[in-house]
Amino acid sequence: MSKEITRRTFTKAGAAATLGLSAARASRVLGANDKVRLGVIGVANRGGQVISAFQKHDDMEIVALCDVDKATLAKRNEALGGNLATYGDFRKMIDRKDVDAVVVATPDHWHAIQTITACDAGKDVYVEKPLSITIHEGRRMVEAARRNKRIVQVGMQRRSGNIYQQAMELIRSGGIGKTTVCRAYHRSNLTTGGIGRETPTDPPPELDWNMWLGPRPLRPFQKNIAPYKFRWWTKYSSQTANNGVHFLDLIRWLNGDVAPTAVCAIGGKYAVDDDRTIPDTLHVTYEFPAGRLVLFGMFETCGNQTMARGGYVEMRGTKGSLFANDRGFEVVPESGGQFSDRKPLMDPIKVKSTDGHLTVQHARNFLDCGRSRKTPNADVEEGHRSTTLSLLAKISHDVGERLNWDGEKEIVTNHKEANDLLHYEYRKPWILG
Repeated sequence: MSKEITRRTFTKAGAAATLGLSAARASRVLGANDKVRLGVIGVANRGGQVISAFQKHDDMEIVALCDVDKATLAKRNEALGGNLATYGDFRKMIDRKDVDAVVVATPDHWHAIQTITACDAGKDVYVEKPLSITIHEGRRMVEAARRNKRIVQVGMQRRSGNIYQQAMELIRSGGIGKTTVCRAYHRSNLTTGGIGRETPTDPPPELDWNMWLGPRPLRPFQKNIAPYKFRWWTKYSSQTANNGVHFLDLIRWLNGDVAPTAVCAIGGKYAVDDDRTIPDTLHVTYEFPAGRLVLFGMFETCGNQTMARGGYVEMRGTKGSLFANDRGFEVVPESGGQFSDRKPLMDPIKVKSTDGHLTVQHARNFLDCGRSRKTPNADVEEGHRSTTLSLLAKISHDVGERLNWDGEKEIVTNHKEANDLLHYEYRKPWILG
């Protein structure tokens, strides 16, 4: 990013992530019999699901909850016994000495500030995907985790699935040949009304709307933004980041890729008549230095099947194509081509998953790494790299150009204005530590 933007928008590395918070504090060393004490920020839809996943493990306890909606907070507290400490301001919860680790399950635009604040306070973090809402935020989150020696697990739970580990080993060993084209899709049919059209109103009395907006610009409350429909508003999320990041992460991991060299996204609002500010139809092509294309489609005007055998991801190799989902994976052999012997180039493969609930397994990995200090399955660096794919798609679509990407410097090399979209200026008083 340009020096001008850096000076205007960002504070020096190592600064406190929010007003009034001190630098990193020593964290408790967990003994074999100690329970990990969790504080949860964002306890509605996904937050509730992650809470349920952690509750499957006896070596943790939830000690505090935080949410900007008092009604949601009270309901979750009651479901957990009614005796937990509750907060409307995450900073107060993070400051508690009896919180070892923090779960961040808030809207995307909050992930960076809350994760960095927790890391600087000496807490480990389980943060939901996508990691961040800007590429610059993601890198700063990695830096915060590293300088504080914190475990940060990103909620890309398929990284904790044995079935995907097997698929990864097969692909990386050359078992299906060289993969040159990989595909994935987010599909639904929201025609024609989508998230609807609403007029601005006063927020409900139980909702702290100013806190919900946080670093984003002040604007009136609208019923089709909060609590869940923010995912169709570009200032707070997108479907490429929300669901697409799962599939993009899988493809990147299975292939062993780090970053693309180019991305081109095209699409628009073609059929859904609602207030959304994201496309209802988007197609993205990524090119990777290993010599392969990754194709991702975000289709919200048609939910029918897009790939054979119901795969979440399709990995097209020179010897066979692998289709994988949470139930297992299947490899369909290729045959020799136009100028070759047309016999099959490999035997078919079909593997059924024996995994349990993947979010439960992912929570288990996080708790284990909190004790061992080993790198978790979906480490913050991996989460950042995969989230970057979804965010680059948005930038490419916004500027209407194919972008060339330097994955080491994390800048666009062929479009100066695109680099201005790697971050945005936070609304005061929020800053990025």
